[in-house]
Amino acid sequence: MTLVTGYVVLTAYMVEPDGPWDQQAVTNSKVAGTIGLVFSALMALLTMAFVKAEWLRKWWHAIPAALAIAALLRLTLLAAEL
Repeated sequence: MTLVTGYVVLTAYMVEPDGPWDQQAVTNSKVAGTIGLVFSALMALLTMAFVKAEWLRKWWHAIPAALAIAALLRLTLLAAEL
């Protein structure tokens, strides 16, 4: 799940529009950022369950948090460059 989420968030950053007329690239970036945010939330819930079961350590919460922050930045602050 972590690799899939990381790939989706990376895809959101890799989409570059050709110009201001390229609305499809902007839409694709927003969709990838939204999917990455949703996957991060699901991954956070799974991580919480595995930490509670003591299968993972608490520092594993940092991975879904970092991916969620990256997706949020792409959807908000860094979307202005599109």
